[in-house]
Amino acid sequence: MSKSKPVSSTFHRDDIKVESKETLFRGFFKMVKYTFRHRLFAGGWSQPVEREMFERGHASALLPYDPTHDLVVLIEQIRVGALEHTSPWQFEIIAGMNDEGESPAEVVRREAQEEAGLAVNNIEAISHYYPSSGGCSETLDVFVGQVDASQASGVHGLEGENEDILVHVVTRDQAYQMVRDGTIENGASIIALQWLELNYKELQQRW
Repeated sequence: MSKSKPVSSTFHRDDIKVESKETLFRGFFKMVKYTFRHRLFAGGWSQPVEREMFERGHASALLPYDPTHDLVVLIEQIRVGALEHTSPWQFEIIAGMNDEGESPAEVVRREAQEEAGLAVNNIEAISHYYPSSGGCSETLDVFVGQVDASQASGVHGLEGENEDILVHVVTRDQAYQMVRDGTIENGASIIALQWLELNYKELQQRW
């Protein structure tokens, strides 16, 4: 069988001409409008394209996993994006916005303490991706981190940010089932738990 050729992008950043960038709104987040032209797959250049984009910075997320007891730590908190959903309280892995000067690994260690009272030992990268590149510039780094799940309990969060976060400890299989039945609806959490399902044996050997 012949070896598959790697797939790479047809165009690159030099194949875009930004004509203007206008700030439409600036608050906790920012909304901008780009006008740009880009190369076309059939040849030549596009007409000017206008796109509004949500700028909220970048974030990092951590799946806390206890390989000794084969347990997963999840958190539950209210999410404004789900206020009109049947369940505004969402089950998630730990996550937070990157502060200036912080590496993604530093962010998840800080957030683990703030959101779950957990110290994280080893960490490994899972994924780096755009959650919604059609209209948002945010990127998300996802990690798995080694924790002692016996230390995970209670309610956490920063009072100054009005956080009210409940910690849950579940078995690995329970966490998988929460993805399958739709209890977990958060993209980073789904990615992390599906990665764990594929890699937990090797992870247990390394840790």
